This record gives sequence, structure tokens and C-alpha cells, in this order.
Amino acid sequence: MRLRSVPLAIASILGLAVVAIALTLSARSFAAPSAVPAWLQAHVGVGEGQIAQVVLDRARALYLKKVSQGAVRNPCYFAMDATRPGDLGNSVLGRRYYVICEASQSFRAISSGHGGGRNLKGVVDFSNGKRCAKNFGNALDSSLTAGGAYMTSEAKTSFKGYYRTGAKQDAVLLRTFIQFDGEGEAGNARQRVIGGHAARLLKGMCLRKKTNSSYADHDGFVPYGKLVDYAGGRSNGCTSWSPADAEQMISMVKNNPTTLYIYPESRDIAATKSGAYWNASCLKEIGAPKFWPRKTLEPMIARYKNDHPAPPPQPLPICKGP
Repeated sequence: MRLRSVPLAIASILGLAVVAIALTLSARSFAAPSAVPAWLQAHVGVGEGQIAQVVLDRARALYLKKVSQGAVRNPCYFAMDATRPGDLGNSVLGRRYYVICEASQSFRAISSGHGGGRNLKGVVDFSNGKRCAKNFGNALDSSLTAGGAYMTSEAKTSFKGYYRTGAKQDAVLLRTFIQFDGEGEAGNARQRVIGGHAARLLKGMCLRKKTNSSYADHDGFVPYGKLVDYAGGRSNGCTSWSPADAEQMISMVKNNPTTLYIYPESRDIAATKSGAYWNASCLKEIGAPKFWPRKTLEPMIARYKNDHPAPPPQPLPICKGP
């Protein structure tokens, strides 16, 4: 009996080993989807049109987390690297906003504006140039970009006014705004009215008679302005795209939310001295980036507003000429 029990014991041990190996392989196959696929890894780098590893890793982790929670069903997700230059010169815009659709193995890098910040003369200067962002933050009315985790939310389309496209030929500017909801330091995105939209606006506004317009006021007037495309400029802290890209971005997320990860966060800004990733050309240009927390900056902005009250709103003038 003892002699016969030996082979049985060995068989039992071998059986357990096979089960253990099977469980290990199963765990590996389950974990495989979290590994960056080879086709996407080929887009990783610091060159133009590429995405830095840390930006991709965080954007992908955020997306997979929201998918697992059932908060996102969109097959695509977004990322932005605000350390990269927005303006490369000679009317060439830096591509630092990424659209990643893993199911279709699609990767696109497009341009996007960064928050311009403000110069509150006599109080504090946290303004940014067009090419590179030096200042970041999450304070209300700061016009700064705040890095971190976001999700796209509802779309709001608003009438901005009319503009001239030719002799007595008019066009209407309707701009759609995609609201973002943030987490952590970006948690006040809705309060700050942070979102994504086309980099278009009307300047030099005046009123012109247009009684047949559904947008006319009770006296039959509508606002007119000069159309400005500021895709190569700065935003008020929002993610601004070129008109053509904005149309595609909005159609992708309208009634189908997804995630957006914006780099850098305050922890990354604090770690630049110890070698944390930053675009080399912009770091050389700005010297050292700075994060302005809302608890520090909001009292300064409030004091400036108190010392420099806004003038009362004035009615738009009547347009000159036909």
C-alpha cells in the first residue's frame, strides 16, 4: 500500500503544479490588456507628434479605470502634454493634444492652446507666453491650465454673433463648449468653466439691424464682430482646438463621455529639479515652471478685483457702414 501511494502522491503534486501554472498563465493573459500594445508604443517619444511615456501611462490608466467602473464606453481617450511648445514658429503649431483609439489602432496628435494666465500689475504676474507655459494653477479667474484627470461632460452650443464673409454676406458663429469635470486639484473645473472648444471668437462687437434673424433683440438688432482664429494663441485655461479639429473632437464625445489626462500636475512641476519629465526646449526657455495653488492665488486675485473694480457694462455701439 505504501509503495502504491508514492505514485499517487507524485501525481497529486504534479496536478497541483499544473493548476498553479494554469492560474499563472490565466493571470498573465488577464493582465495583458493593461500593457501598452506595440503599435501604440511606437508613438512614444519626445519628438514632434509623439507622446511622452509618462503622459501615455497616466492617460491610459485613467481611461482603463473609468472603463472598468462603467463610467466610460467611448472607444477613444484624450491626453495633453502642456509642457510642449504650442507655437513652433512660421505659422506651425505644436502637436501636443492626443486622440487615442486603441480598438481601431488610431493615434493622432493635434494642436491645442494652453492657459494664458494673467498679469495683475502691482500685485502678481503669472502670465504665459504663446510658445511655452511657465505658470500653471487651479485658481478661479486665473486663466491657467491645471493638470490632472478629467472627464468630458455635456455639450453647450451658444450664439456668439454674426461676422462678415464678403460684401453684405454674413455668417453666424455658433460655438460648442464641452464641459470638463476634474478630479483632485482639477476638481473645480466646472466652477472654473473649464472645457474644450474651438479657438474662435468675435472681436470689435457692434449692433446691426437684422430683423429677419431669430437671434435679433426686441428692436431687431444682432451683434456683429470680426472673426478671430486664435488656434496658435492662448486660452483662458480651457482646451482650445483649431475649428476643424474641434468639430471632430466634439462629435467624438457628444453624448459619449471619455477621459482626458493633462500633464503636468503640481507634483510634476515640483519634481522638475529632480529630473521629472518636461519638454527640453520649453524648460530651457522658461527656466523653471511654477504651480499656483488656489489657496495662494485666489486671495491675490480677489484683492486686485477689489482695488480695480470693473467698469459698468456698456451697450454695444451701432455698427458703422452697411
